[in-house]
Amino acid sequence: MHGDFHLAPVSALSGRHVRLEPLTEAHFEGLVVAGSDPAIWAWYPDSAATPDSMRRFVDIALASAASGAAQPFAQVDAKTGVIVGSTRLAAFDMRHRRAEIGWTWLAPSAQRTPINTESKYLLLRHAFETLALMRVEFKTDCLNEKSRRALTRIGATEEGIFRRHMITETGRVRDSAYFSVVDAEWPVVKQHLEKLMARDDAPLA
Repeated sequence: MHGDFHLAPVSALSGRHVRLEPLTEAHFEGLVVAGSDPAIWAWYPDSAATPDSMRRFVDIALASAASGAAQPFAQVDAKTGVIVGSTRLAAFDMRHRRAEIGWTWLAPSAQRTPINTESKYLLLRHAFETLALMRVEFKTDCLNEKSRRALTRIGATEEGIFRRHMITETGRVRDSAYFSVVDAEWPVVKQHLEKLMARDDAPLA
């Protein structure tokens, strides 16, 4: 982050399927339940499948929010009100008007639903239309083909591989694939995402 820039508090970002609520301590217990399946964390550098590890995850997220370095959210199913995951805007560099969408995970019940697409839409719209960012980036494990396909599906451009980028909890050295959406692309990506969401909302034949 650059200089003394601090992010202003943000309100919930709401869609038809998901509500992104600014993360607070009140979300902790729901996140423990949502994140308890170890399979969620297979591609993450660190797991948060236990209450203690989720405690670390939430503490780090809240500290980053308090310092103005990030905007972490709880992902809440808009229909049931149940917490189903977390995501955040972070790695802010406001001099160069860029940030990263990441630290994203969903409970198995919310995977392969419209929630992930709509979450990305809400975050990208907030980044480009409210924060006036120039670039939003994403990174994922190079071996995580599912995540790479999902990022391509939402309209992000794969830029390359950061080799030997991270050491995971198991000791495996991870290469990371980087993706981005830039401001000049946002109108087309926005339209693309809105079409995807309309398709998701269409009744089954």
